[in-house]
Amino acid sequence: MGEVERTGPPRGASARIGRLSLGALGALGILALALGALQSVLDPALPLLQRELGVSPAEGALVANTLLITGAVVAPLAGKLGDRYGGKRVLVRLMAVVSAGGLVASLAPNLPVLLLGQVLQGVMVGALPLSFILVRTHLTAGASQMAIGLVMALFTGGGMVGTLFAGPVAEGLSWKWMFALPTLAVVVATAVVARVMPHDEPVRADSRVDWPGAVLLSGTLLTLMIGLVKVTSGDLPPLAVGALAVAVAVLATGWVAVERRAASPMVDLRMLARPAMWNACVFTLIITTSSGMVLFLLPQLFAVPADGYGFGASTTDIGLFLLPGAVAGAVSDWVGGIATRRFRPRTVVVAGTVVTAATMIALASLHSAAWQLVLAKALTAFAAGIATTALLAGAATAVEAKDTGIATSLLVVTRVIGIALGVQIGGAILDAGADPTMGLPAESAFATGFAVSGLVAALSLLVVRITRIRIAKKGTQA
Repeated sequence: MGEVERTGPPRGASARIGRLSLGALGALGILALALGALQSVLDPALPLLQRELGVSPAEGALVANTLLITGAVVAPLAGKLGDRYGGKRVLVRLMAVVSAGGLVASLAPNLPVLLLGQVLQGVMVGALPLSFILVRTHLTAGASQMAIGLVMALFTGGGMVGTLFAGPVAEGLSWKWMFALPTLAVVVATAVVARVMPHDEPVRADSRVDWPGAVLLSGTLLTLMIGLVKVTSGDLPPLAVGALAVAVAVLATGWVAVERRAASPMVDLRMLARPAMWNACVFTLIITTSSGMVLFLLPQLFAVPADGYGFGASTTDIGLFLLPGAVAGAVSDWVGGIATRRFRPRTVVVAGTVVTAATMIALASLHSAAWQLVLAKALTAFAAGIATTALLAGAATAVEAKDTGIATSLLVVTRVIGIALGVQIGGAILDAGADPTMGLPAESAFATGFAVSGLVAALSLLVVRITRIRIAKKGTQA
């Protein structure tokens, strides 16, 4: 068995693919739409889930993060699995796992079962690279570019649909139905894909999958997030806190050791030795940590009862408040690409960072009106989006063409880790600032969270300054 070069449709199948391509592409698009909706329903509904299940903000953050943790692990593996076993075969099996996760979440009676459902749903992250494999295989170069754009647009649109329909479904039926309905759409779309999509041959039948690396990375991230929840709860003695810190350090060290020795690592850490990649990863981690805090804090503040400092917004209202930010985030990817072509990536990153830092620091004292929060969400989503797009584009052009996939996958994993870390930090701040009599976070906790988010974003400006100084010194020595 050697490598199979995949340059186009299999022989003798061109007519069949021509008849089925529209239906297959439509099925992929519907699947992307359903997955986007399933992924985003938690954004406006998380405060509702916390009340229904009786969990703290930090535990609620963990619910959102379990999907991200699975996504961080699956993202670099999905393409390799598709190359080894065929994109269609792997996609159908991953969607079976996603469907099982949606079913578990829709029937969850408590927090642990809901977390399990979110873990299983997280493999949906692999759907996009596998869809790209399929359209590249069965369509011409020009048509595949259009198809990839369509799939991405529908996934983003699905996120907006999920943000809007989560509230009416949760309030009119039950929060469990907001998982069940998009899961049903995933099942139907997957069945259509399995029926109408032609099979694709593996590209590398002998490619290896780094399972030890995947297990160690997921263990590291999950232990870190659970540790943040437990530490902020104040229930752990100092020895237990130390044990958690040691466990995270051991798992992370083990993952780095495995990745450095693996013949086909899930994340090629040797790429970090290049200054361009190292800087891009540091910037991405800082920016996404800040945006992850924003992502968590704003819905929580909207949901605080209106008889105090909050707004008493329903899940439907929260979805409407978050919609402009979702639109701004979707537009930012396109604008970020244009801006990066016109200006240097560093300039775009600095501009996005300045907007994010200034917005969040201002929000620490100006958050008494809903429009202030809506505007802040839109500004930070747009600014973070153009910054991370610029970092992706800059990293992709800073490495050799053959290393583009490795570089971008490393940044994608960093981006997911940053968002998860920011969400959990936001939850920890609210837990630490909770009023023991009311059980709700004090207004000062939100102000602290917004200020910390702004300062974290501003930290990247310091990184820009340091890296610029280092570059100048190297140029002088040369």
